[in-house]
Amino acid sequence: MSNNKIKVGITHGDPNGIGYEVILKTLEDNRILELCTPVVYGSAKIASFYRKGLELGSVPFNIISDVSQAKDDAYNIINVVAEDFKVEPGFSTPEAGHAAFAALERAVTDVKNGDVDVLVTAPINKNNIQSADFRFAGHTEYLESCAGDDAKALMILFNDRLRVALVTTHCPIAKVAGEITEEHIVDKLSTFYRSLEADFGLTHPRIAVLALNPHAGDGGVIGSEESTIIAPAIAQAQKAGVNCYGPYAADGFFGAEQYRHFDGVLAMYHDQGLAPFKTLAMAGGVNFTAGLPFVRTSPDHGTGYDIVMKNEASEQSLREAIYAAIDIYRNRQRHEESHRNPLRRQYFDRGKDNVVLDLTKDE
Repeated sequence: MSNNKIKVGITHGDPNGIGYEVILKTLEDNRILELCTPVVYGSAKIASFYRKGLELGSVPFNIISDVSQAKDDAYNIINVVAEDFKVEPGFSTPEAGHAAFAALERAVTDVKNGDVDVLVTAPINKNNIQSADFRFAGHTEYLESCAGDDAKALMILFNDRLRVALVTTHCPIAKVAGEITEEHIVDKLSTFYRSLEADFGLTHPRIAVLALNPHAGDGGVIGSEESTIIAPAIAQAQKAGVNCYGPYAADGFFGAEQYRHFDGVLAMYHDQGLAPFKTLAMAGGVNFTAGLPFVRTSPDHGTGYDIVMKNEASEQSLREAIYAAIDIYRNRQRHEESHRNPLRRQYFDRGKDNVVLDLTKDE
């Protein structure tokens, strides 16, 4: 793969949602072609349906059957959807779920094989995509399973001011407390720390850890997880070299803008971290799956059924997701290069005649 022109695989997500609108609006900006070679996994026919219906500018797609046919100076699209697929804008249908999975499965295969460099996914519907082949709570869990047993996926949402990672992702609130274990927190902290270094290019990053209970448990009055699980996990991670601090009560932490003093924030559950993040990030947030052997980003919004075909969907988050995927890919390359083949340490000693001997050489 070229270090200058990165191939970006873009899945169309749920074809009845706003995926095509934000993809087409993003690709209208020809500066994208200066940064990367886009490869959309979806349907040229569906793309044309939305372009005409929304009266968007023309995006001349190069229709290909395999990513090896992609042209560097063109918007490429691989048809993965049956020709007779019926678009039903704004409606969740089983057929739309099948089409979303077909694009995702093909794109993941290509990124794992190294045929595309990074993966950017448009939003799916977590209900209609369920099938015998997809029994996961979302993209994050599916991608972790595809990456192999050693992968430990971590959801990170970020913009230029804030990075929020989650201990539990798509977990029902009733089950959250049972998922908060010392081992689980330490694993997430370790993955988060490595990602901040390798994927974001940060040196000795600082991570804030949020409490689980209101007011961080108030000394055990409102809960004991802070003293029995979270604080010991922080101490264990610190011993392993992770710069982490807390636990902090979530409401005061965000209300007082304490996040400005940290490079990342680890939240215990989905809405604890993502409700304030999305309030602060507006339309420019990016969802990144750390801990995988390949780079995957996505916009931080959903299928937007309520605004389909109204020409109201903002492409900003998808555009930022593409930029972020490229940046993270390059950061990883730089990090790997800087840690590859380190200079051998030179060990010296003095011989019997006070002559310096280089013991790293074979005499």
